[in-house]
Amino acid sequence: MLEAGENDVLELEGGLKSERNQLQIGENTIPIESDDISYNEFFTKYLCKNLPCILQIKATKNWKSVNEWTLNKKPNFTYIAEKFGSAAVPVANCDEKYYNAQKKSDSSLSDYLIYWREYIEKCHTDLPCLYLKDWHFTRDFPDENIYRVPKYFASDWLNEYFTAKKDIKDDYRFVYMGPKGSWTPLHVDVFTSFSWSINICGRKRWILFPEGEEDCLRDKFGHLAYDATSPEMSDEKLYPAFKNLKLSIEVIQEMGEAIFVPSGWHHQVWNLEDTISINHNWVNGCNIGTMWTSLQENLMAVKKEVDDCKDMEDWNEHCQLMLQATFGMNYQEFYYFLYFIGRIRLDSLKNTSPVIIYGNWKLTRNHILFDLRQLLKVFTSVINDSDVINLTFYKNLTDSPQEFVSEIESYIL
Repeated sequence: MLEAGENDVLELEGGLKSERNQLQIGENTIPIESDDISYNEFFTKYLCKNLPCILQIKATKNWKSVNEWTLNKKPNFTYIAEKFGSAAVPVANCDEKYYNAQKKSDSSLSDYLIYWREYIEKCHTDLPCLYLKDWHFTRDFPDENIYRVPKYFASDWLNEYFTAKKDIKDDYRFVYMGPKGSWTPLHVDVFTSFSWSINICGRKRWILFPEGEEDCLRDKFGHLAYDATSPEMSDEKLYPAFKNLKLSIEVIQEMGEAIFVPSGWHHQVWNLEDTISINHNWVNGCNIGTMWTSLQENLMAVKKEVDDCKDMEDWNEHCQLMLQATFGMNYQEFYYFLYFIGRIRLDSLKNTSPVIIYGNWKLTRNHILFDLRQLLKVFTSVINDSDVINLTFYKNLTDSPQEFVSEIESYIL
């Protein structure tokens, strides 16, 4: 990795606190910011307050993905197929519902691009609407460097952790590409994380629902709607709480624009043109508490599901296996995740060396201290949680959690 330059620093003011802000009901648009906004202002105005915005990012014009993957502001099918055609990619059928998502299958990228060209030639009719989603491009092609994470989204504990853990071979950095009319059903992001998305080409329509509004989008059985724009939403017998919906926000995202989607905000997305986008899910000091709460709630749901088996041997360990399968992370992994992030920052302070993170960005001391303050709140809650204390991994820890807490406190108190 190249050494971070003086303009590659993520600077926060001292004493910053992460505080949620209640969005005023009736605000049905989100702010549009230029990339002249400082990192500190964006961090405090949007990340700490968990509020959405659109960012116009001029630097995308220099990205390889923009200059090589697009031609005349449209997908450059020939180049992409020649360069990456043999790659295996996940493809969703937008016309086929599978439980509360879209049915997925695997394809070669070259076959998908052949389909996409034919879909365009037939004027987006007569063929199923297929959407390439959740392609771990950067994981699969780590040397390509087709984009650089904008500084506003660079404090990303989730991908910092997963890219360092080579044994896991997973990340939350994705490429999406799909034809006009392809879409993603109503959902909230994995781990109730933040997400950001930048259109390399094309346009998207987003509908965003602030935290809590999703309760109005559930049917009489408590299941979340598949399509929040469906006419059946107005059927009070099916969706009795829909009439109580106070706020939804509709946004058009243009080429070169980034959208920031806060934690816990449900959303639904359509491609208005043939579109390629880069998307990350991410967690940092602003929303790590939300992730922990979500993890706890999901464990409660797992326990409720298998309550009739709670007398079985190792029931708690079995619940953790189920939590890993349904949520994507369990308590053991979350503990090691927090410890890893904290250890990196403590070692930086101890050795007076910078923390260089993905995208070649450097954290300043104030940022490191903010991270540690936020991490300590959650880590303390974790090690005092009875469901954690009773797990085998915790009983067998060789590094003392209490000593880790004391070390953090020595820097932040």
